[in-house]
Amino acid sequence: MGIKAALPKYEIYFYNTVLCLAMFWATSWIFEVSSSNANRKTFKTSVKPGWYYFGRKMETADFEWMMWFSTFREHILFALSGHVLFAKICSMLAPQHRSLVYMAYGLLAVWTSMGWTYVTLILSHCILLYSISLVKIRWLCFVTGLCTLATFKCEPFISWQAGFVEGDFELRPIFFYGGCGFTIMRCMSFALENCERKDGNYNILELLKYNFYLPFFFFGPIMTFDKFYVQVNRSDLTRKEREMWNINLHGVIHLIVIIVVDILFHYMYILTIPTDMKLLKHLSDWALVGLAYFNLVYDWVKAAVMFGVINTVSRLDHLDPPKPPKCITMLYVFAETHFDRGINDWLCKYVYNYLGGKHENVVEELVATLCTFGITILWLGPCQVVLIWAFLNCFGLNFELWTAKFFSMEPFASFETAMSEAMTRRVRAIFNTFNFWSIVLYNVLALNSVEFAKLVTKRLLLKGFPITTIIVMFVTYCLIQVIKEQERRQALIDDPDPLPPAPPPNAVTSPPTSATSPAAAQPAADPSKEKAE
Repeated sequence: MGIKAALPKYEIYFYNTVLCLAMFWATSWIFEVSSSNANRKTFKTSVKPGWYYFGRKMETADFEWMMWFSTFREHILFALSGHVLFAKICSMLAPQHRSLVYMAYGLLAVWTSMGWTYVTLILSHCILLYSISLVKIRWLCFVTGLCTLATFKCEPFISWQAGFVEGDFELRPIFFYGGCGFTIMRCMSFALENCERKDGNYNILELLKYNFYLPFFFFGPIMTFDKFYVQVNRSDLTRKEREMWNINLHGVIHLIVIIVVDILFHYMYILTIPTDMKLLKHLSDWALVGLAYFNLVYDWVKAAVMFGVINTVSRLDHLDPPKPPKCITMLYVFAETHFDRGINDWLCKYVYNYLGGKHENVVEELVATLCTFGITILWLGPCQVVLIWAFLNCFGLNFELWTAKFFSMEPFASFETAMSEAMTRRVRAIFNTFNFWSIVLYNVLALNSVEFAKLVTKRLLLKGFPITTIIVMFVTYCLIQVIKEQERRQALIDDPDPLPPAPPPNAVTSPPTSATSPAAAQPAADPSKEKAE
């Protein structure tokens, strides 16, 4: 089936209507539960007095969100504003040295906030991996980098290295692990790119410029060294038409989203409710399903906004940072599931695509996914929840390939060929519906808890069967069709169908003769226009 397969307009309107009604229905359940349990004892630690204008309590369960946009927003804004100011001055006076200014400001900011002993620790890791990269042995760079990363995940190495951080600044533990973890991943990217370079080696100064770029240092995202090196050393700093307008627009959008999320925290306690198992057992099936879905949507919004703020700063520096993650609402295949596009691009470039090739061979795909999720486990920190999450997502990614291989065989291939493109799209959407909820449940497991994921699964598939199961799956089917319709429209924009050639001005239109066969009257299909989904 081609991605441009269309459905009747009235059918698309019906899917949109069903989807909107279902969203409002689930939201009303969550709002009712949040309002009626705002004074619950188990909510005291995470539901606190909110904005005076609303007269309602506000959820503060997400420390990361509160740190960025409430508790320490002044500190973060001050550091990023200083970076933008010095970068702008340098780009006007000495644009050829702007990368050095980025490094100097980042080094000074890290030194001021974390101390000189922490900077020494970071520099030691950089020098170690730079020295290994000079050997230009790819597997040795990987082993060294992963062993170095493992020292931040197990004792006694954690305690020993944490001793390099001095002071009682509240954010120092977060800065410590974030800065060290991202430093190791950046140094590995540098080392692997140095292995690929045939003529000589990169200078260690390039590694320091790459690592101490302040907007990316503590919280990411990760831009691979090859992209950063080309963009930061670019001499032409002229902007495209309306580029500054787009940067300002994205900044305003991020501000509006932050305000909207803070307002919703006064009415929907989607992060606190899943922690109270006694309350969850008395909720309706719609409330549970809505909680699972909205938890994933919120995590995507948080990642998109946090990375979006950093990306806006880096775009002012004439960089093209990794894009925000794809919205969970638009995901129905495991191959596109990620919450950090920087880490995803890093893993795809150096592990998944490198080992998996074209991702057509079952054995190569299995090896590639096992290695990819093995590194992901080490990055996130080995624990029970991470191991279960990695196993389920690794299985889902491979199961997609196995299913595609199976249904490409006869007689299934003939059945699909005999169906119309619209009907093929409907059949595929049915299978994507089950895939969508597999993605939701697997990731709810990591974002919330194993108990919450088990409860949602039981309600959706066992206790709620058949009524809840059929209704939720039908609403999800409508969602999949809405997603496919957006993908179809985007495909028509990116690759519009060619217009038929105009007839010659002197051509005489003659009726078809009996000698003309019907097959000859039809234009030959262009195989290049057929796109696999």
